[in-house]
Amino acid sequence: MSEKTILIVEDNEVQREGLAVVLRKEGYNAVSAMCGDEAVGIVERVVRPDLILLDMMIPSPDGWRFMAMRKDNPALAAAPVVIVTALGVASPEWAESLGACGLIRKPVETAHLLAEVRRRLGDEPPA
Repeated sequence: MSEKTILIVEDNEVQREGLAVVLRKEGYNAVSAMCGDEAVGIVERVVRPDLILLDMMIPSPDGWRFMAMRKDNPALAAAPVVIVTALGVASPEWAESLGACGLIRKPVETAHLLAEVRRRLGDEPPA
């Protein structure tokens, strides 16, 4: 079991809770935020996540502004970000250009989600 914390920033409650359930079943501590401001508050005052799963189409601030804010906020910058989106323009190169370390397309496939999370956290299962 991992003691690592993943912050899920997603405004859709069903998707947010679905991601949290999958991650908790794998032993991760999943923390959720429904908007950028809530996510910033959690990172600054509650917990320093080991990874952030970020939807781009969130309210106040949106994912683009959230990524830009990381440059001036050491608490936000400390955690790697994997973008989770249904945007048609999204590609790994696009995500990297925004400062993210990875990309997961919606609808989220559980196997891909877990593989990406494990890769980014160094939690690869034994062969």
